[in-house]
Amino acid sequence: MRAVIQRVASARVRAGDRVVGEIERGLLALVGVGRDDGDADVSYVAGKIRDLRVFDSDEGKPMDRSVVEVGGSVLIVSQFTLYGDVRKGRRPSFDAAASADAARAVYEALVRELRGAGVTVSTGEFQTMMQVELVNDGPVTILVDSTRQF
Repeated sequence: MRAVIQRVASARVRAGDRVVGEIERGLLALVGVGRDDGDADVSYVAGKIRDLRVFDSDEGKPMDRSVVEVGGSVLIVSQFTLYGDVRKGRRPSFDAAASADAARAVYEALVRELRGAGVTVSTGEFQTMMQVELVNDGPVTILVDSTRQF
């Protein structure tokens, strides 16, 4: 599982003319599911999203607090294109991405795990064309890949 995590002042996802997910201060996580991803990948990525210390403390210490500690929210948006492989040619290959049905199950498990840990989570709309608006705070952008844990 891959996630591009951005610290945001605010973020919103639209599907057509509808706002389907929106947060104020927190993290926007663009999440791609690989074809071999399972429970261990979900737990790893959920833990990183929940516990990443990318917010400044009240005393001004940089990168000292997690999204939970600052009372922020998380916006999770599915993005299979994180598995696009462009090493050959100019058109991405998505062979390493999970099928839509398998990816949906893993994506929903990630959302459940974060919510179960007390994180306020908003989502995009799975398998839908979306427009993502964000105010990146910093900017701070972190890449997490569950296959590179060790």
